[in-house]
Amino acid sequence: MAANPRRRLLARALDSAWIRPLVMMVGLIVLWDLAVRLLRIPPYLVPAPLDVVAAFRSEGGELLAQAVPTTLATLGGFGLSAVVGIGLAMLIAGSRRVEAYLYPLLVFSQSIPKVAVAPLFVVWFGFGMTPKVISAFLLGVFPVVVSGVQGFKSLDPDMRDLARAMKCSWLQTFRMVSLPHALPSIFAGLKVSVTLAVVGAVVGEFVGANSGIGFVLQRSIGNFDLPTMFAALVILALIGVVLFALVDLVERLAVPWHASQRAPIHATA
Repeated sequence: MAANPRRRLLARALDSAWIRPLVMMVGLIVLWDLAVRLLRIPPYLVPAPLDVVAAFRSEGGELLAQAVPTTLATLGGFGLSAVVGIGLAMLIAGSRRVEAYLYPLLVFSQSIPKVAVAPLFVVWFGFGMTPKVISAFLLGVFPVVVSGVQGFKSLDPDMRDLARAMKCSWLQTFRMVSLPHALPSIFAGLKVSVTLAVVGAVVGEFVGANSGIGFVLQRSIGNFDLPTMFAALVILALIGVVLFALVDLVERLAVPWHASQRAPIHATA
């Protein structure tokens, strides 16, 4: 009988949102180390995990300092993506004429590689923060627009008719009916957008920057310093994970009533 509470406690611990990914990550690191040792992969191709840890110890302060401009550029681009993307989604969902003119152009813009046009931003705006923010914005805005349009268009017409019958103004209908209904779809697009914004910021740093994680990656590749490069990639992944978790937290606070935020119901014997 005493073992049942322990098993339940262990099961709850394993069901934690972070335990399973952590166990998976540890397993991948172990496999990585075994592959490097057994296959005798040279360090200039793939460094061992311990070499990456040593790079963290020696370059950790520098990597954290370089992560600040990358994070700021990501946040700037993501903020623009959220504001502009939701605004465009409202226009496209509210007018078929706007959708006919604007939506194809948005799709066309996504087929252009951002690496190809990023040098233009450096020519136009210099080597500051602006080119990185614009690059992050261009990568992050499209998922917000697509998800927002889907959310606004999926509103039940009966709900809209009910708001009209109650003589609600356009602003009241938007605030109490349209926006709450579209928020789950909008947040789905924001989650994708925030991770793409990280990529966009790094693309901007690749093209022209003297700071940031992208600059560290470019310098490490040029010097064949693969341990530092892998450490910078880990920092970059952590930035994306933390920002994604923050967006998810805001979603839980904003739409706690949605089915996706409800706790799963487990059958009990």
